[in-house]
Amino acid sequence: MRILITGGAGYIGTELVYALANNNAIESITVYDNLSRGNFNLFLGKPVNSEKVKFVHGELLDSRNLRKVLKDIDIVYHLAAKVTTPFANLDGHIFEQVNHWGTAELMYALEENPVKQLIFVSSTAVYGSTTEPATEATEPRPDSFYSISKHRAEQHVQRLFNKTNAIIIRLGNVYGYSKSMRFDAAINRIMFDAHYTGRITINGTGNQHRSFIHIDKVTFVLSQLLHRNIPSGLYNLTDKTLSILDISEALQNIYPELESFFINQNYAGHDLQVERNSKLLEYVPLADSSLEHELRAFKEQFSFNIGGTGDVYVI
Repeated sequence: MRILITGGAGYIGTELVYALANNNAIESITVYDNLSRGNFNLFLGKPVNSEKVKFVHGELLDSRNLRKVLKDIDIVYHLAAKVTTPFANLDGHIFEQVNHWGTAELMYALEENPVKQLIFVSSTAVYGSTTEPATEATEPRPDSFYSISKHRAEQHVQRLFNKTNAIIIRLGNVYGYSKSMRFDAAINRIMFDAHYTGRITINGTGNQHRSFIHIDKVTFVLSQLLHRNIPSGLYNLTDKTLSILDISEALQNIYPELESFFINQNYAGHDLQVERNSKLLEYVPLADSSLEHELRAFKEQFSFNIGGTGDVYVI
């Protein structure tokens, strides 16, 4: 198998490259990324099979380059996207250009250069705000520039449902340690603040919910899609639905001296819950795990510890 990963140098992409590089059935992995986040950690430190992995610096909107790298590719993981949390409603143009039209450009190229399987990572954000846990049957109601752009991207991918094995994964909020960290993601940012400042800030009541999944589970599922006979379609992938207070409680057990500050306490916040029992889990089951255990493992990856009750050490 010859694999192309758009956005392969990103948070999820980095972990996926390492996982797939150990698969003897995979002949080559091409990482296609514009490095717009300035994250070069995929290229440093922990060795990866250099004979198997190669890097192409490129943009999704560069149709000529896309068609060139798609030659002889069997599987495409489309991870590349503009993701800026929590500023998902700023600069709508860049979300539209990258997430919507960038995906459209890739789909046009794939219609000319068919592959055996396409795996597109979308977002549960397309559901907007929910009053009850969303399922794959829930009508999307995107309510930000980011979620609108991802929903429009899905519509382009759906054109390939009857032409190849095309799978759309609506992913929950991802957290957990990776070489290519995203500290704009909710749990990762809160974890950083708890560890290095001894304080976290909660905007609103703290009762607002989101659906989350650890990056190790995301990597496992994405890598397993190559080996399971999963029909074309749209699937959710989440693990835990948590409120900000749930996260705060787990962190309090890990950091007993942690201080929590509330701002805008009358603000109820945006609520987005997604049912864990997705159709996808019929093909790739997920093991249960404890949030506190995962966050304690995350803590072990920090380079040094805070001192006293929240003092920050600068090195």
